[in-house]
Amino acid sequence: MSSASRSAQIDTIKGVACATIVAHHLAFYGPMSDVARTLMGPLIDWLFEYGRMAVQVFLVLGGYLAAASLAPERVARFASASQQIGKRFVRLVVPYAVALLVAVLAAALVRPFLDHSSVPDEPELAQLLANALLLQDVVGAEALSAGVWYVAIDFQLFAVTALLLAALRKAPTPLRSAAPWVVALGGMLSLFVFNRMPDQDMWAWYFWGSYSLGMLAFWALRSPRPLLWAAAMALVGLLALWVDFRARIAVALATAVLLILFQRSPTLRNLQGGVLLQKLGQMSYSVFLVHFSVCLVVNAAVHALWPGVAWINALGMALAFTLSIAAGRQLYLRVERHVPTWQVALRWQAGLVGMGLLVALVGSRY
Repeated sequence: MSSASRSAQIDTIKGVACATIVAHHLAFYGPMSDVARTLMGPLIDWLFEYGRMAVQVFLVLGGYLAAASLAPERVARFASASQQIGKRFVRLVVPYAVALLVAVLAAALVRPFLDHSSVPDEPELAQLLANALLLQDVVGAEALSAGVWYVAIDFQLFAVTALLLAALRKAPTPLRSAAPWVVALGGMLSLFVFNRMPDQDMWAWYFWGSYSLGMLAFWALRSPRPLLWAAAMALVGLLALWVDFRARIAVALATAVLLILFQRSPTLRNLQGGVLLQKLGQMSYSVFLVHFSVCLVVNAAVHALWPGVAWINALGMALAFTLSIAAGRQLYLRVERHVPTWQVALRWQAGLVGMGLLVALVGSRY
């Protein structure tokens, strides 16, 4: 399978997962979904309960892409782990800080008009600093936007991967190519122990099981016996589900195994979806970052003008979905796709903290 074809297939999967997450948050955060439920209750209820499972798809793909970029031949191909981690932090945090700044302004805009639990409170200095540094869940601070916990976890997982691969490269010769075994052992520890401890969900080890499945899927596809890898992964995953069934792990396991099967099957490997889904997959990170702000503003507008009209609220959800993708595209084109620097990252982080404090100061006077 060509690299271009494989990338298109992964972009399609990311596009579907991104659309599902946006729809889940529209169902989860009212008030539009509360009113529209009378028209499409089953759909909203399904998105409310199960749409969040799409995060597992991103975790698996994150592991897959990390293995592809850091150790395609099972041995770290980078010179410095700290350099890789720093680059990852900057690439994540620049669009992230821009999106959080938009979220702070959007919440300030709607707060006087929308009395709803989905509207964040006025930010405080400690909260702003924690969010800017991807530490909000670690220190128990409220997130400034929905779903931003994932960005912190993604960074943790990537950092652990880079450090692990760097350590193995310096190990004695027999261990230098043992990354799949070490990753698999860590994955089993996560699946059987840490992922069953909800109070650990702010740390990478809680999610390592899903992430490791993605890494193993990549290495499986570059091995002479990929189906044997898939069978072993399925066996371990099913055993973990037998011990403690978790729907999120079932989704992650299915994603990893199907990724191997799809890319090994002559019939299935060319199924790439439409161009629109591929483009959505390419800019899925930006859409994920900014969609909550868009949904918040549309929720406030529709609730203020048509608070009890079910069909208009349903249309409002569709409008918020469309505008979220449009806003994400702008963030992608103007910010994410450009190679950032530490200076740019620090500038946007400082802007986030400064604007957040200004918003809190203005809000306290009214």
